Amino acid sequence: MITSIQGTLTAATPLHATVELNGFGYEVNIPVTTAERLPATGTVVKLHTHVVYREDAQTLYGFITTEDRDFFRLMIEHVTGVGPKMALTIMSKLSLPLLQSAIRSGDVGTLAKCPGIGKKTAERLVVELRAKVGATGPTTVNLDGAEGEIPAESSAHRDAVSALVALGYKTADADQAVRRAALALGGKTTTEALIKKALN
Repeated sequence: MITSIQGTLTAATPLHATVELNGFGYEVNIPVTTAERLPATGTVVKLHTHVVYREDAQTLYGFITTEDRDFFRLMIEHVTGVGPKMALTIMSKLSLPLLQSAIRSGDVGTLAKCPGIGKKTAERLVVELRAKVGATGPTTVNLDGAEGEIPAESSAHRDAVSALVALGYKTADADQAVRRAALALGGKTTTEALIKKALN
């Protein structure tokens, strides 16, 4: 299985990236949340990948972090009715910290706002991933009520989104604003800094 690909980023759109390696150009399907963090075309990029093999095709899905890729795998392997395309749509709409937060709190409304995701699918995401999210890596939280380690970066992201929602932002819009703020600030930052940058 191809678990990662590193090469020159020759083209990028919100849902696709082309990575050239040893003379071959690999088309990689990506979520918007990964596209936002890609380097400039012509530079080296590394994507953590998952390959879906079918009789008529081999499709490569790529993510900027292993945690994003592992969460994608959890959805397509454990949630009834969620395939790669739907999982990519979900991860394009909401960042990983917000997805985890919505599952933890049973926030079906936020999950159901993803395009093509109805209430039943959102409920399945909560029910079928609740016990499994804690295994996806260091940026996850334990969802069964037990104490778990929540890195400051993820916690700051969720807190900043919550603050913007309290100010009247829609959840998805708040998440996007905080993602952009985090990119602009670079590295680890505080909730206050994220909120201030998002509001500018």
